Amino acid sequence: MGGMLDLFRKEYWQLALATAAHLDLVFEALAFAVLIGVPCGILAARSKSAERIVLGVANILQTVPSLALLGFLLIAFHGQIGKPPARTALVIYALLPIIKNTILGLRSIPAGIAEASVGLGMTWWQRLTIVELPLAIPIVLGGIRVASVASVGMATIAAAIGAKGLGTYIFRGVSLSDTRLILLGSIPAALLALICDAALGEVESALDPTRERSSRVRKIIASAVVAFLLATAGWGFFNDLPGRNQSSTIVIGSKDGSEMITLGHMLGDLIEAETTLKVDRRFNLGGTLVCFNALKKGGLDAYVEYTGTALTTILKEPPRNDPNAVLQIVRETLKKREDIDCLAPFGFENTFALIMRREQAERLGIRSISDLKNHVGEIRPGFGPEFMNREDGYPGLTKAYGLEFVVSPREMDRNLLYQAVAKGSLDLAAGDSTDGRIASLELVVLTDDRHYFPPYQAVPLVRAEVLERHPGLRKVLEVLGGKINADTMRRLNREVDEKHRDPAEVAREFLKTLGLPRTGSRKGS
Repeated sequence: MGGMLDLFRKEYWQLALATAAHLDLVFEALAFAVLIGVPCGILAARSKSAERIVLGVANILQTVPSLALLGFLLIAFHGQIGKPPARTALVIYALLPIIKNTILGLRSIPAGIAEASVGLGMTWWQRLTIVELPLAIPIVLGGIRVASVASVGMATIAAAIGAKGLGTYIFRGVSLSDTRLILLGSIPAALLALICDAALGEVESALDPTRERSSRVRKIIASAVVAFLLATAGWGFFNDLPGRNQSSTIVIGSKDGSEMITLGHMLGDLIEAETTLKVDRRFNLGGTLVCFNALKKGGLDAYVEYTGTALTTILKEPPRNDPNAVLQIVRETLKKREDIDCLAPFGFENTFALIMRREQAERLGIRSISDLKNHVGEIRPGFGPEFMNREDGYPGLTKAYGLEFVVSPREMDRNLLYQAVAKGSLDLAAGDSTDGRIASLELVVLTDDRHYFPPYQAVPLVRAEVLERHPGLRKVLEVLGGKINADTMRRLNREVDEKHRDPAEVAREFLKTLGLPRTGSRKGS
């Protein structure tokens, strides 16, 4: 409990900013959903055929899994990350309850009232705006209330594509196996959902003439809560306005995992300390192609990648074993195809590593990947989605070593694999060779005796247009070239993974040991 309080005291301001951004995303999405859903509901209430079409489309959209929808939207937005695709996803999921309740509200109006309005000579627009919608508003608000609660929860998933909000804490916590961070994001999100539900419930009740009137005190409290929520969302909206000079801001991204986040903070700190540029940090974005597509389309300006991953996953080239050859191919091809520069390697490789519990590996006499062949009937493997589908992942591995596991591999988030192996839920998993959890959880890395995995040197990838616009930036981003070896990176990862330290703090401490950033070295750009 003490650790949770310490984390809250340290993060309270950033948590407040994340809460404001979360509410801003939810309320913007609800506004668009109301503007789309209510007219669709009105149309559906007037025509049975329109109702079948409108509800059919809304139901189909509602059944699309959230992560799949976010993936589709990333494609639709040409790789753009952040608020636009996330807001669109929330709008899509909020439509169904709003449309349904609009239909229900309009059809619940007594026939006599509708006939009376016709008898008074009202036009259809007058009947709708003066009679029908005011009477239907309490029921329509019920749909908005349901949509708001669902949107608060759904908005946490949007952090996977770079949207700001409370989900950033949850994804960071999952990535770093830190329960405190997960709770720091999930508890406020749950409270926001309850508060939105209660506040809109009071508004719904106040507008429904059939319900008993609330006390004056409850009305004042409900009004104050609604005003507070709107003000907080407005703060989040203001913070996200592009009022700053976008050309003086560098967007640094990262894939998930402590190593990627720590390296991203190092680059961000160096840029902010040694140039006049500002840094927008969009970390923990998930897989390779999410980050690379965002880089290619301009959603990111730079992120850290591995040469072997760039060779096989991005460039679709066959695996190679020569580190220098791989680096050269990646550099030349990325520059030619995408106008992206591959800068100086940090100095270490983080290759795929097949890991087992040390006790089990010693008992079965398994030291290398080839040794697995004698135990394929008893080994329960598990791998991350990316490893399962990569050319240099599971398909190629099984061919190279002739492995045919009797138990089909379980596919799960790669950051959960370490604990699953340590606790005995799995016997074999693919991790990262520099991950600090390998030592802390008493795991062992199997020798790649056939040298299947290609070299994976960590390198910054940067859009060439950004480097041309800021001539001094390349030198800053290459300051760490050759400065980090595998043992150092493994130690830094252990600080984050095992001791649950903030990656930003670990990054700053390491830079200080190198005498970076250099005092008084800020340059114009």
